[in-house]
Amino acid sequence: MTPRPRPSLARRLGTGLVALLVLTVVAVVNRPVVAFGADALHTYNINRQSYKEQFGHWSRLPVPAGFQVNAIHAALLSTGKVLIIAGSGNNRENFEAGTFRTVLYDPAADAFSEVPTPTDVFCAGHTFLPNGNLLIAGGTKSYEVLEGDITNAAGVMKLKNESATAGPRFFAKGTKLTSKTGFEYETRDDVTVPAAHQMMHGGLPMQHAGEAEVWVDAVLPGNSPVVEQPSQYAITGLKGVDANNLYGVSDKITREKQEYGGDKTSYEFDPVAERYVRTGDMVKSRWYPTLAELPDGDVLAVSGLDEFGRILPGDNERYDRSARRWVDAPELKRYFPTYPALHLMADDRLFYSGSNSGYGSDTEGRTPGLWNLTDNSFEIVPGLEQPRLTETSSSVLLAPAQEQKVMLFGGGEVGESPVSTTRTAIADLDTNNPVYLPGPDLPEPARYLSTVLLPDDTVFTTGGSSGYRGGPYQGRPRSDLFNSQIYRPDANKFATAAESTVGRNYHSEAILLPDGRVITLGSDPLYDETGKNPGSFEKRIEVYSPPYLFQGTRPVITGGPTRVERGSTVTFTTGSADVKRARLMRPSAVTHVVDVDQRSVAVGVERAEGGLTITIPGEKGLLPSGWYMLFLINDSGVPSMGRWVQVA
Repeated sequence: MTPRPRPSLARRLGTGLVALLVLTVVAVVNRPVVAFGADALHTYNINRQSYKEQFGHWSRLPVPAGFQVNAIHAALLSTGKVLIIAGSGNNRENFEAGTFRTVLYDPAADAFSEVPTPTDVFCAGHTFLPNGNLLIAGGTKSYEVLEGDITNAAGVMKLKNESATAGPRFFAKGTKLTSKTGFEYETRDDVTVPAAHQMMHGGLPMQHAGEAEVWVDAVLPGNSPVVEQPSQYAITGLKGVDANNLYGVSDKITREKQEYGGDKTSYEFDPVAERYVRTGDMVKSRWYPTLAELPDGDVLAVSGLDEFGRILPGDNERYDRSARRWVDAPELKRYFPTYPALHLMADDRLFYSGSNSGYGSDTEGRTPGLWNLTDNSFEIVPGLEQPRLTETSSSVLLAPAQEQKVMLFGGGEVGESPVSTTRTAIADLDTNNPVYLPGPDLPEPARYLSTVLLPDDTVFTTGGSSGYRGGPYQGRPRSDLFNSQIYRPDANKFATAAESTVGRNYHSEAILLPDGRVITLGSDPLYDETGKNPGSFEKRIEVYSPPYLFQGTRPVITGGPTRVERGSTVTFTTGSADVKRARLMRPSAVTHVVDVDQRSVAVGVERAEGGLTITIPGEKGLLPSGWYMLFLINDSGVPSMGRWVQVA
């Protein structure tokens, strides 16, 4: 049979162009069908076993409408339940209505429940106590007021009492004070001014006036009552000696923006009774504080904004857990920006990684270093590249904790700056003269990046945004990041993980669950997807299953103690013969990507009849008292379910 002649090149090109034109028309006409086909293919690919084995898998958690809250804080309790705290949820209407919310999620039963919330614990600090209670202190006393919304000038008035004999003096809310120019100002709250007290100075007796601060507002609106310089004010209604002994002073009374005000309330959340238990009030009101557990089980509270929205100038305090009360700690005076990341080290010092969120000087208190709590000394840890880009960064004590390495991830310039970074850095603190050294770069510049220790000693990183609160970045109206990575310390590299489907930036959290998955919550973007309209709080919840959950049979812990002591050797039973190592993992308590609780501590493992002999480390700074999840990991890197163990 004679072969047919091949078409000419011109004919072939013409036919190809026609076909391409036809395909283009079909694609345009059927664009929704093409998009549907692409989505279907993507769904097929991410659900393949081979894909999950390499990248892991995300799934949405169905949340009943009645339990969808603004997740500002989250913590994994020793009952296995996730405590989700909203308080007023960054919502002024909720605050003014006294609507404060807390929700419990039980992963084992896949169920939600509501917890009565007594005060606005929005933007409080928290950490776990040795008994498993979550200490929650501080919160919101007043919401910010923007400059454009202020009609009446306002400021902080310091009322003074120069009488040592008349005792303290009470002034009710609405008490008026008058300036020398005749303008009147009213107090916002009740206030009691203590009496003056006698003191010796240079061998001579002196009298120190009692004083108390309170917000005041001008009675008349507008700029006429504005006072820009320090002035003295007379308390209306006082006469004679009282008028001389009692008065007000204020640095300024203006129509400038008023920041959030901190609260003094403090609670222990009982995971068994599932309720807030009131403790003694804090010494200082605090909004955006960090609470860090100390080696003896007490807690140190640092930084925060006071009740008038001023950052505290290094005034720190200590929680006496046996008495459930707060005491001043003047011997530990040290200034930090708000929500500083403080990691407890094996030698009992606190390492300030440089990570922080929110408020503070753009120069003071931002240098990383080791804080010695016995003499209040501070050893600077140098070497951090882009040292001004640590706000809204995150940091974690790498696993195992015995190596004493802290890693810092991403961050940005102070405030609402559009500048952010891909930089990571690692400080080996188990050396003389430790320094930060560069780590591998993140795929994208990232603020608010969540970092979660996994039982196989890796770090899962997810969420974040390149711009401030997910806002504009390099021409994009929204900058949420959906890429996830797993940092592998042994290779000092990031491995790509499956992409999330929900953006997470400001006010978001990620927590390791006892079954080895990671739950992600929250996000409070400044704008919507267009970048033009106000954003809305993200109430969807996603759960990530790491690759190790798709790589074979998991080890099983069949028995063992629920309480161990440091330095002891105990036995756990298991039917798994391939256990290679074990980790005690302290659960997370996270807000604003600050999580000073999570840590993974290696324990000695030896084969014993019917199971394993586990040796518990003895250092308090390495293994603080409290509840931990014990994970057994096999030679394929697959972890068991976490078994709750209390380190006494």
